[in-house]
Amino acid sequence: MWGSLDISVSGMVAQRTRHAAIAANLANSETLLNARGEYDPYRRREVMFAPGDPSSPTREGRALGVHVERIHVNEDALRARYDPTSPFADERGMVMVPDISPAFETINSMQAVRAYEANVAAAEVTKQMMAQALRLLA
Repeated sequence: MWGSLDISVSGMVAQRTRHAAIAANLANSETLLNARGEYDPYRRREVMFAPGDPSSPTREGRALGVHVERIHVNEDALRARYDPTSPFADERGMVMVPDISPAFETINSMQAVRAYEANVAAAEVTKQMMAQALRLLA
């Protein structure tokens, strides 16, 4: 029964990370400068999951659940926007800006929240089953 609780917890951690990446994408959808003030448009982050939970202390636990394998920076996630007044515009007046769709990111955010909620519900049911089993044993 502890394994099913570990699965739910690993899912919650993974979805929380995914939601944080989505929030960063939305927050930086108009960011053109990096931390040093250089022209370097923000690239969309994508969270990649993998099976298993490497942080689990047991071998069996490492085979269960999910974890964030990596956060991929999509280097191709740029689009040209016409803005001849920008200091970053090329000779045609085009500026490369982050290709982040608020609608797409909002849908992804809703999916991450729903998946997180499903894992919370599964963890609650697991806790109830464990409590009932302990009551039967007592």
